[in-house]
Amino acid sequence: MIPKNPFSPIYLNNAATSYPKAPGLGEEVASLINACPLHPGRSGVKGEDILFNCRQEIARLLNTANPNQVVLSKSSTEALNIAIYGLDIYGSTVITTAMEHNSVLRPLYRLEHLKIIKLKIVGCNSEGRVNEQEWENAIIDCSPGLVILNHASNVTGAVNDSVSLLGIARKNGAVTILDASQTLGILPVDSRQIPADIIIFTGHKYLLGPAGTGGLFIREGLSLEPVIVGGTGIRSNLKTMPPEMPQKLEPGTPSIPLFGGLLYAIKWAASQPEFKLNTAKCLEILENGLEAMGAKQISVKGYRTYVVSFHLPGWDNEDVNYILGNNHSIISRVGLHCAPLIHQYIGSEPRGTIRFSLSRFTREEEIATTLEALKEFR
Repeated sequence: MIPKNPFSPIYLNNAATSYPKAPGLGEEVASLINACPLHPGRSGVKGEDILFNCRQEIARLLNTANPNQVVLSKSSTEALNIAIYGLDIYGSTVITTAMEHNSVLRPLYRLEHLKIIKLKIVGCNSEGRVNEQEWENAIIDCSPGLVILNHASNVTGAVNDSVSLLGIARKNGAVTILDASQTLGILPVDSRQIPADIIIFTGHKYLLGPAGTGGLFIREGLSLEPVIVGGTGIRSNLKTMPPEMPQKLEPGTPSIPLFGGLLYAIKWAASQPEFKLNTAKCLEILENGLEAMGAKQISVKGYRTYVVSFHLPGWDNEDVNYILGNNHSIISRVGLHCAPLIHQYIGSEPRGTIRFSLSRFTREEEIATTLEALKEFR
């Protein structure tokens, strides 16, 4: 049974951040904020090791045996910076794609500007999916030290064949990073199947956790240099960060209430029945309705997430978004969606798209109401 969304707005912006969250999440975080802080290993008092338990749940989702290879951070943006700046890639070529979010592109642009790396960006097709032959050609031509691949586009929902694409990169000697910000929680992200040396995730999207949570999985044997240094509560006599993982990459006081909330949300989702059929049905109804009213959709075939990007002929995207939000309490998103390069390939330059992104809580009646509201723009 899919729990009914008890909130009045029709929320279709889950690719940005999920809403509603796991039921009871607010109460769980509040209880941890109000509880006496017991940090195992630092306070000398035994208590639940929330951070370790959270790592265990994330490790379970990623199908990896060692939770200590899961580093917790404030967001996938911070996790990407930890990964990119922590690797020894001086003088290397880095390959990434036109699908990427600015959390990938801007750190790489900075390194390119500082002449630390050479940057090669591989294009995508009209669905927002990387072409395997173009990707392979770039890797063979450039011999990259690092590749970064978006698992799924936050603009179109197209999912890349990460097993094949990262396999090509690893075969040619590159370190591989998979950005699973848009997939962990709704699609399988299996570290034993996907040849990713590093997997990036966020807690506040499809894991249904609070903002301020995210992290990265790092395969054993790969070492990153700390980007931020400071206290860890262990090995305080050292002038450097301790070598043990994950403390090596986690300085400062952790946000135990927020990661306790993420732990709660992951466990809640694991206890729920299958939701994908309902969400897929909502997506089908939405796409069919948009087509019937003449909306110009970015067509995506095959493996995908629950994202639809479109525009309405004769209307400015920002005006549509404003009217939907203020007249109908329908929350969507417009613009470039922090992924500026993809739009030249999917035909949505320079204004971007209107984006609806669904979640496990989206209901068919909400889609019907949204389609009815869109009739105003005919």
